Amino acid sequence: MKARLEKYFQFRELRTNWRTEVLAGCTTFVTMAYIIFVNPAILHETGMPLTAVVAATCSCAAFGSLTMGIVARYPIALAPGMGLNAYFTYTVVKGMGIPWETALGAVFLSGIAFLILTAAGVRQMIVSSIPTELYAAVAVGIGLFIALIGLHNSGIIAANKETLVSMGNLRDPNTLLAIFGLLLIASLRAWNLSGAILIGILVTTAVGGIAGLVRWQPQSYSFADITATAFHLNIRGALSYGLIEIVFVFLFVDLFDNIGTLVAVGKEAKLFNTANQIPRMNRILYSDAAATVVGSLAGTSTVTSYIESAAGVAAGGRSGVTAVVTGILFLIALFVAPLVGAIPASATAPALIVVGAMMMSHAAEIPWSNPVISIPAFLTIVTIPLTFSIANGLAFGFVAYTVLKIARGEFRGVHWLVYVLTVLFIARFLYLGT
Repeated sequence: MKARLEKYFQFRELRTNWRTEVLAGCTTFVTMAYIIFVNPAILHETGMPLTAVVAATCSCAAFGSLTMGIVARYPIALAPGMGLNAYFTYTVVKGMGIPWETALGAVFLSGIAFLILTAAGVRQMIVSSIPTELYAAVAVGIGLFIALIGLHNSGIIAANKETLVSMGNLRDPNTLLAIFGLLLIASLRAWNLSGAILIGILVTTAVGGIAGLVRWQPQSYSFADITATAFHLNIRGALSYGLIEIVFVFLFVDLFDNIGTLVAVGKEAKLFNTANQIPRMNRILYSDAAATVVGSLAGTSTVTSYIESAAGVAAGGRSGVTAVVTGILFLIALFVAPLVGAIPASATAPALIVVGAMMMSHAAEIPWSNPVISIPAFLTIVTIPLTFSIANGLAFGFVAYTVLKIARGEFRGVHWLVYVLTVLFIARFLYLGT
């Protein structure tokens, strides 16, 4: 049995072993386990029951990681995506007034669309048609979006009628606790400590508890709590609302989150073949799509690949066993989920800020000296946080890119799918006006 598993996961070809893979899986889990705390904290603002979202988060992260490890056989872990959960909460539910059940229906539809587009080969076509610099800009814009939310939730910045935003009350005890958490997580990251974000959240929570800032009333918890969100999605409602734009954003952002992570992890783990392609690409995309569908059924926002998987790869992970171990640990995490009730916003907000900072690294992929790319990229980056909408950022970026390509007389060099996407974005602005 052991020999068969080693053959299936290609241990010899990848020059790896069980000890290395298990340690790598643990490393990946530790670096991304903050999602157990952060995702429920964000989605809870929609009115979704906290313990139910905790169970859904752990369950779909386990399912996605196990599927990626067993079916696709890659060391890539999955969980509800940062940025996409913020879009779900702050733009769709709170901004547009859409019930969370209906928003889950839109996530489900996007997952089904993933499966259909993957089967038809369209997702692969989209990947090859769009400049990598533009989806790098999307990642940067989402990072700023996440950081803006974290800064607001921490009290470091506040709304201001005259100046739009201003400095918050830095003498407020909860804001001071958040600043402490931010400096702590940043310091741990500076020392390249695995699990810096998770450790920072827990230590900040402990300090808040000592200072009397943690308001926690222990509540009973069991996996059965997931029934409060599981299968509560409203697919018919999503269709009746005509949430095509929302479905498109969930689909588009997850697609490029997944591809960006795949490329980054693939390069680090040297998974590309001699033709500079990644074997079993369809299995990766199917695993991602299936995880999103299961996540919507369980009660959480879009599930996507995590760049923290690179930490496991750096620890030596090369095969799907790394992802399998991560998935198993997410299942185990279900038993400690009640502790999430003790995590205050002052502890999770710094994590959002640091995650936003981590996503800034994609800015280096943009050729800023080339205005045909840099201007659309810049518009994408700034309009996502400033309009509080990922969709607006995507729209501005694509339209600007297409227009500048035509202005330069390089319209033949633009893939026809980019023209289709541009027309859809323009139609959206004409139809909605915002």
